[in-house]
Amino acid sequence: MDKSVIVKLENLVVKYDDEMILKGINLDIHDKEFITLLGPSGCGKTTTLRIIAGFIEPNEGNVYFDGKLINKVPPYKRQVNTVFQKYALFQHLNVYENIAFGLRLQKTPDNEVHKRVMEMLEMVNLKNYGAKRVDYLSGGQQQRVAIARALINHPRMLLLDEPLGALDLQLRKEMQIELKKIQQQLGITFIYVTHDQEEALTMSDRIVVMNGGVIDQIGTPQDIYNEPVNAFVAKFIGESNIVSGLMHDDFDVEFAGNRFVCVDKGFGKMTPVDVVIRPEDIKFGPPGENTIDGTVETVTFKGVHYEIIVDCFGTKWKIHSTKSAEPGAFIGMSLTPEDIHIMNKTSHNKVILDTQIEDEGKANE
Repeated sequence: MDKSVIVKLENLVVKYDDEMILKGINLDIHDKEFITLLGPSGCGKTTTLRIIAGFIEPNEGNVYFDGKLINKVPPYKRQVNTVFQKYALFQHLNVYENIAFGLRLQKTPDNEVHKRVMEMLEMVNLKNYGAKRVDYLSGGQQQRVAIARALINHPRMLLLDEPLGALDLQLRKEMQIELKKIQQQLGITFIYVTHDQEEALTMSDRIVVMNGGVIDQIGTPQDIYNEPVNAFVAKFIGESNIVSGLMHDDFDVEFAGNRFVCVDKGFGKMTPVDVVIRPEDIKFGPPGENTIDGTVETVTFKGVHYEIIVDCFGTKWKIHSTKSAEPGAFIGMSLTPEDIHIMNKTSHNKVILDTQIEDEGKANE
């Protein structure tokens, strides 16, 4: 086993009654990395986290920690701690004693307790909050206490199950930065569970995209965003236009009635494929010889950009641009080879795109 691998998940299967929750998960988690399990509700990400923590034993498969099998090792004997969305702080204890709780259980000497609690308070920016009652703290402050309590025992790994879900948007963004800073400062492994793609892209060294009890893709945020392996990943990580195409040859793809140069190869000659175009990569102007032409249906101001929906002879395209357009205008959309991402063919690409546009249209009504 690679010495940098701290946790190895091998063919994990979990069944509840007749339902398969995990369908043979394989994953290597490296020491000192920030890795995020990302996916919709019910995809198996929290179940995977709870197996690593020791709260669930898989029906099949093995969990290794530092190369040792730990399937039967109880949670309190594993070198991990977990922070949940509900922080479960002790309301009868102040901030200091909440953080010190684990050390008190271990009969740690008072001087060592004080030293480590003060270090934790400073790390989570609560230096002067030790004497305060936890029920007087804001949600963000309570979350910091929960993180400090989980870290004070110096675990090899911290597991975080949607810990920012109860916070408002601005506070979530601030805590994303804080969590990444804490992880880098401590140099320990963080395994983070979320369904929020922005959280995953902001904090992660690697992202594991899960769907229906399987892993669809593993990669850096840049890899996942720029080179999704299928329509589900493309839709889940950001917004996408997904259309049917035909690879004539390496670097030569046809879609939307035109032939384009792309940067992808290895799909074979005359192979049906799916083509992914990110809305922010599309430039528009007058119709032309090498453009995809269509009629502007709607223009919605989103703050940092305009969202423009274009009807290209029955196919809906989405553009994100700092430049606006007039509804009813006939425009041409242009692409560079780097804007075009080719995936193996799936049958539900048009359903994904149409559903996404329909849902967003309802949300804007």
